[in-house]
Amino acid sequence: MAELKIGEISKPRFEFRSFGQCFCEAHKRMARLSVPVPEKVWERESDEIYIISRKNDINNTKIRNGKMDIKTYVQTVDGLEQWNPLMKGEFPISRAVLEDEVFPAFMVDMPALDKDEYTYEEFIGMVKANPDLAAVRVHKQRFGYMVNDTICEVGNVLINGAKIVTINSESTEIEDIKKTIADCGLEGVENINYLQAIKRVIGMSDKPLANE
Repeated sequence: MAELKIGEISKPRFEFRSFGQCFCEAHKRMARLSVPVPEKVWERESDEIYIISRKNDINNTKIRNGKMDIKTYVQTVDGLEQWNPLMKGEFPISRAVLEDEVFPAFMVDMPALDKDEYTYEEFIGMVKANPDLAAVRVHKQRFGYMVNDTICEVGNVLINGAKIVTINSESTEIEDIKKTIADCGLEGVENINYLQAIKRVIGMSDKPLANE
């Protein structure tokens, strides 16, 4: 990975990610090829809520530990996606943020907002009341690696209790990701993001996952 120079702005990362029932061989290769990584990324677990919109595939919204994080799709280069932060917020969340940033990101009609701020429970209530939105529980158990200077992981993911597996490689350097995909035996495997995978699992999209 190219060294950062003082004063330089870090380039946004590109990402390959896929979802399926088993990436056992690719996981084995990724673990063997990995250089040692910090112990804190050996294994991590988290519980998150993803807000999925039937009308939007370009803004990825998740809530973890009472904080909302929205990333927006920037571009696809050589089949790899690039996403940038759009918004970070905490609950209780102000009406202005909901009106100006959150609901526009979902691309759905604005609910009637008559309070200055809203709790997490009130916000989830608005999501559940909208037929184009879904609040989806996602539990992640992630195992971190580093191959060809790319940040990699394999994760066991529960989407509303349904178990699938994800595998990924991300970096600022596209060629390093491509080499990692080849080295791990993942060439030809569909590259999709969490937004698309969740829609497929909950039935908002009728496409299959990678190895179903």
